[in-house]
Amino acid sequence: VGPTVEDCARRIVEARRRGSSVILLYGAHLLRNGAALLLERMLARGWLTHLATNGAGTIHDWEYAWLGRSTESVRANVATGTFGTWDETGRNIHLALLAGGLRGEGYGRALGRFIAEDGVTLPTVEELEAALRAQPGDALAPARADLLQAMCRHRLAAGRHVVEHRWKQASILAQAFRHQVPLTVHPGIGYDIIANHPMFDGAVIGRAGAVDFRLFGRGVEGLDGGVVLSVGSAIMAPQVFEKSLSCVNNLRRQAGREVVRGHSIYVVDLQEGGGWDWSHGEPPKTSPAYYLRFCKSFARMGGAMYYSCCDNVTFLHHLVRQLSGM
Repeated sequence: VGPTVEDCARRIVEARRRGSSVILLYGAHLLRNGAALLLERMLARGWLTHLATNGAGTIHDWEYAWLGRSTESVRANVATGTFGTWDETGRNIHLALLAGGLRGEGYGRALGRFIAEDGVTLPTVEELEAALRAQPGDALAPARADLLQAMCRHRLAAGRHVVEHRWKQASILAQAFRHQVPLTVHPGIGYDIIANHPMFDGAVIGRAGAVDFRLFGRGVEGLDGGVVLSVGSAIMAPQVFEKSLSCVNNLRRQAGREVVRGHSIYVVDLQEGGGWDWSHGEPPKTSPAYYLRFCKSFARMGGAMYYSCCDNVTFLHHLVRQLSGM
């Protein structure tokens, strides 16, 4: 881990000095392993300019902030039909996204605000109906219609919905909101337990995720000479990053600009790297390492790519220590 962490820390410091992006993409286990306070320190010191996670990352985040604990027995609860059927998680995440939609907010900012501010305020049904009649073609009209439908269908009262989050200091979403650092969420329909909730609405999830994908592109736009950290995200991180990078490069080329270049990518996961030194590029198809998606995809994204087989929190501890000494 040593040389890789030292090199990563040095490149982060150089990137921030030149005003380049430092993007951290992470999976839910980073939070479950207790890294929230480490990430808060990185946010406070300005070492990160963008965070991104998947739906599971937000579910555990919200449950820790509200209840102080998370997780359940998948084997036992699937057998009884109770896996993922907790009312509070699905209800409150949807409340946050429904209210955030009225402000044009994405998934990460809406839920981060919900946690940081201990709830949301909903308009009246009459106010929503009047806004829809007056401006049916407005960009926020679909969000207003979704909230109106949810309020009627699920008997949601207008006014303040107070939801106290006694452990919000353990929420990466809330800390990113507090430090005004973009945190984007990249969900999949049916991936997360909130899909089992009666309030589940694919339009609401999709709209919030779409806002965040565009916002993620802003971070990638600033990546020249920057750093990408993918920590414990074998699927979401490489898949979302490659589409966003291609989109940004497409727009740059249309404008007669150079594509994103000079960036460094550090991938951290527990799986062995297939015995291949990924800093040398992509292995041949005859190598088992070729089929490691989270390595192969990032190795194709330009710049320099490095892989560390390491516990994610251990890596971050060493990284923060190195950064603090620079």
